[in-house]
Amino acid sequence: MTAVLAPPPRGPVREGGRPGPRRTRTADHLAGWGFAAPAMVVISLFGLVPVVWSFVLSFQETDLTSPGTFAGGANYAKLAQDPMFWDAARRTLVYTVLFVPITMVLALPIAVLLNQRIRGITLYRMAVFVPLVTSTVATGIVFSWLGNPQFGLVNALLQGIGLPKQGFFQDPGQALYVVVGMTVWGWLGFAVIIFLAALQNVPQDLMEASALDGCGRLQSFWHVELPQAAPASGFLLVWLTINGLQLFDQVYVTTKGGPLRATTVLVYHLYNEAFVSFDGGYAAAIGCVVFLVILVFTVVQLRFNRRTSHFEVR
Repeated sequence: MTAVLAPPPRGPVREGGRPGPRRTRTADHLAGWGFAAPAMVVISLFGLVPVVWSFVLSFQETDLTSPGTFAGGANYAKLAQDPMFWDAARRTLVYTVLFVPITMVLALPIAVLLNQRIRGITLYRMAVFVPLVTSTVATGIVFSWLGNPQFGLVNALLQGIGLPKQGFFQDPGQALYVVVGMTVWGWLGFAVIIFLAALQNVPQDLMEASALDGCGRLQSFWHVELPQAAPASGFLLVWLTINGLQLFDQVYVTTKGGPLRATTVLVYHLYNEAFVSFDGGYAAAIGCVVFLVILVFTVVQLRFNRRTSHFEVR
């Protein structure tokens, strides 16, 4: 017979031949940090470093092509007195206040419909999610063609039913609301998938108990499914608000901030100051203010979600 020898234990050995718990925990922590290290390096290089450098840049006077000079709080003082900044802030707020609730209100009933067991449901779910993976540039171009006042399909349909043509992206009174509609269409699939995942995680025993208690389908949804989906609602509220306050690419592709600055939101105003006017310090100050506003909104919303949700939001 051949004897099989067990490998020697690592680290200090306790009574019974087992490694000590402290050594085991240290090894697990080192392994975890080792796996996370590449992602942490990338995030630090392309995330944290630009944030810190933007903060430093906001206290300088620079055209982004030559060394800057220290300007103290001059950029922030200029920002407080800049009417174009406040106009852009107002448009950003209007956009976010419309974009976030419309997306969530439309997504929830669609998620309920997609939570049914019917033939072809996978195809329907994929169709709802497709707009999210569509290129922003392609989406902007398609919507620009559809809303073109001269040859757009939407205006052709309006004329066909006897209604006047609309300016859409070329109308200062309509452009921002058309951008809202376009971005709702683009982000609706993401919100639907989040709500759908929350609804599918509702315990079936709760639904059966509500049915035994005499609850109808609508009552079960209102008193069982909707409270269970509260964490998903809190997540979407934070995520969509962050994206709304950072609106840029859809505006850049479709309107370039026009017409008559009707769609010039904060981040697009930052872009103009940095890469059109080459006022890098002032643009960095705008970026810091946007970052601070997003941080405050996120903290407030997370605290509110913890107090109103049946589940703790982490």
